[in-house]
Amino acid sequence: MGPEVLSIIILAAMFVVATVLPVNMGALAFVGAFVLGVFVLGMDTDQILEAFPGGLFLTIVGVTYLFAIAQKNGTVDLLVQGAVKLVGSRVALIPWIMFFITAVITAVGALSPAAVAIIAPIALSFAAKYRINPLMMGMMVIHGAQGGGFSPIAVYGVTVNGIVAQAGLDVSPTAVFLSSLVFNLLIAVVLFLALGGRGLVSARAEDFVERAAEARLSRSKVAAGHVGDKDVAFKGFGSGMYGPRDPAGSSAPPAATGGEGRESLVPQVATIIGLVVLAVVALGFGVDVGFVAITVAVVLALVSPKAQKGAVNKIDWSTVLLLGGMLTFVGVLQEAGTIEYVSNGVAGLGMPLLAALLICYIGAVVSAFASSTAILAALIPLAVPFLLAGDVGATGLICALAVSSTIVDVSPFSTNGALVLANAPAGVDRDAFYKKILVYATGVVVIGPLLVWGVMVAPGWL
Repeated sequence: MGPEVLSIIILAAMFVVATVLPVNMGALAFVGAFVLGVFVLGMDTDQILEAFPGGLFLTIVGVTYLFAIAQKNGTVDLLVQGAVKLVGSRVALIPWIMFFITAVITAVGALSPAAVAIIAPIALSFAAKYRINPLMMGMMVIHGAQGGGFSPIAVYGVTVNGIVAQAGLDVSPTAVFLSSLVFNLLIAVVLFLALGGRGLVSARAEDFVERAAEARLSRSKVAAGHVGDKDVAFKGFGSGMYGPRDPAGSSAPPAATGGEGRESLVPQVATIIGLVVLAVVALGFGVDVGFVAITVAVVLALVSPKAQKGAVNKIDWSTVLLLGGMLTFVGVLQEAGTIEYVSNGVAGLGMPLLAALLICYIGAVVSAFASSTAILAALIPLAVPFLLAGDVGATGLICALAVSSTIVDVSPFSTNGALVLANAPAGVDRDAFYKKILVYATGVVVIGPLLVWGVMVAPGWL
């Protein structure tokens, strides 16, 4: 058995083990790189570590550290509250606010699961309060996260753009970002129209307030002879237990007053300025994202040490380990000749467009159960020689692979899908909700890659 075939077996085994067992695939990849490199290829450890992505390491640490500070000092909550206030009484805008605020959070550096973990509970509580289809709300949050995930300063975007640049392919980072954003936005439009969004257009928040008040009054009359003057608990549209306050009112905690409010506002304003600086300097002037992000994060930490306490612990070290291990392993695969071996096999099919479709489906199916970041780190390098042949547009296939491998994160077996399921509103049958998510995810896996391929690859315009 040649080293090419053996390395593919090791790669497949890593995906299986990381899917079945709670073991970080990056750790497995480091072990695989060591075993394959030293004992099969005769490499020394210095040669193996030459493939370690130091620049990507700094970028992920800097960006997730900056986002952790923004989360700790209340900037993220401030942005969410401000976005929700924009809705006013227009219930139909709530799903779109959740879509776009999640997209913004991932676009400025948060990983998709982190953004979904923050927004999904808020979004699904609104779904219960205003009788919005929870499947529509949950999926729009996930698609929003994926839509913003390929911005040039986001983790997905940095990963894909870094691999592509290292391979010498001419692929625009803006094209990758916009392809994901537009495709996920179109899916969100279909979800909105298919799952009751049209019925929300004429709905107003006041309607739900009136219904809640009537229900509370009715319950009060029934219980009057038994509970005297006690407050009557009210469960408004599955959104939780309420006292005498308006169940459709704000659930936000009481605002800070006086010096406390001003003290918390300083780091929040500084953080917003820092995010703007990051976007302008990194994107406008082409300065390395990692160095700019870590610099902004450290400045914010110096401005308000108390507000950033514990932020370092929230750096996504598991993703750092995952990408560090996977890209180190990919370097060993290149040394083993696996990249060329796989590319020749794909080219040997004699039908480049069919091969491109197959690659998109592999990314989608594997990513529905395993890490999207890992599959991107593995598949893109394997596709590079095939793309260099020029039979398929590099930009089109990279964009299609990026979208195909991430839109399937709606699966209940992925972190994002599981987070939505875990935050199902009270009163919703979890088993039925799980089945609905599973059916939707299956449809995305089956139809999504074909649509992406049909738009981005087959026409040859990208």
